[in-house]
Amino acid sequence: MEQIRLNKYLAHCGICSRRDADKLIAQGKVLVNGQVPEPGRCVNEEDEVVVSGQRVRKMDRTVVLAFYKPVGVTCTEKDAHAEKIISDLVKYPVRLTYAGRLDKDAEGLLLLTNDGNLIQAMMRGANCHEKEYLVRVNREVTSDFLVKMSQGIYLEELDVTTRECKVEKVNQYTLRLILTQGFNRQIKRMCAACGYRVRSLKRVRVMHITLGNMKPGQYYELNEEDVARLYRDCGVERF
Repeated sequence: MEQIRLNKYLAHCGICSRRDADKLIAQGKVLVNGQVPEPGRCVNEEDEVVVSGQRVRKMDRTVVLAFYKPVGVTCTEKDAHAEKIISDLVKYPVRLTYAGRLDKDAEGLLLLTNDGNLIQAMMRGANCHEKEYLVRVNREVTSDFLVKMSQGIYLEELDVTTRECKVEKVNQYTLRLILTQGFNRQIKRMCAACGYRVRSLKRVRVMHITLGNMKPGQYYELNEEDVARLYRDCGVERF
């Protein structure tokens, strides 16, 4: 029977990424056959793996959903103070986690999956995966504004300069923006640095997956071709 490293097993079970699995193991929250595992422990399907008191099992298959997050929904798996969270709208028999959050007041495409390694690869800024947004602002979109945004903006509060990006004017108050990184509230911070305020933000594409004609709150499972392409483009091994 195949033996795999414990952190990889936990990622394949949809618990978390390998990196986060290493943290759980180091914190003593993982038991293998009732014992705290030694570093580098390998397991197979016959081993009993327990995380925070709950037994976990390797998943039968990868699930990836495209979900249209509406405005007002908080990107969190559990928050007693949030009025509405993703699990209130997405009812699925498999535990899923989102890749790349959207603010509560933003809307658009979220990818949800049960593979922690795929999530980590999609979110890793160094991989330069494209995410496309429609952004409505409070002032007229000018050529100067587009040029500044495209060349990269220094964000003083984060002490970083954003990468060059693709920007185009859609109409008087709306621009299309394609980013390859995802700092916290990046688009709002970039616009603010140019003297603009974001009135609405919609993510319409993540890599090759688009929002299409979906309505807020709708979701669907990606087909085999799209899932295979995600793994290929992310350079991640599929279990």
